[in-house]
Amino acid sequence: MELQVRTETGQVHRWDWAAFLRLPSEDITVDIHCVTKWSKFGTGWRGVGVDTLLADVRTTAEFAMARSYGGYTTNLPLADLVGGQAWVAYQYGGQDLAPEHGGPARLLVPHLYFWKSAKWVTGIDLMEHDQQGFWESLGYHNYGDPWREQRYWGD
Repeated sequence: MELQVRTETGQVHRWDWAAFLRLPSEDITVDIHCVTKWSKFGTGWRGVGVDTLLADVRTTAEFAMARSYGGYTTNLPLADLVGGQAWVAYQYGGQDLAPEHGGPARLLVPHLYFWKSAKWVTGIDLMEHDQQGFWESLGYHNYGDPWREQRYWGD
């Protein structure tokens, strides 16, 4: 596995799996919400904060695109990934993250619907302008706030 952060100027910051696991990580307990109308409360994760990944990154970008194995993408405002709001998680419930749940690592953005927490994440591209990701281009809401029930365009 390799994780990359690519800035809007094309500069790439990368970590192989061993280097990624050496980064400071933290335990996170959060509620998660799925667009299919279920929630799971008090879920336990371990991961590296997106703030840690961006610590040495110079950017003026306002948006990000998470990229995953298999070509999946999801877009987010950069403001929703920083300030202790998002992680690249590699454990769930004290165990390595299983492949069916996004392992070896997935983005974890618990304040948005779970499709924004991209499974099998390989990188984050920083962008000056917003672009739609996979589900967003198929009619899912561009932002996905579960408290406003933003499931689809027009919600």
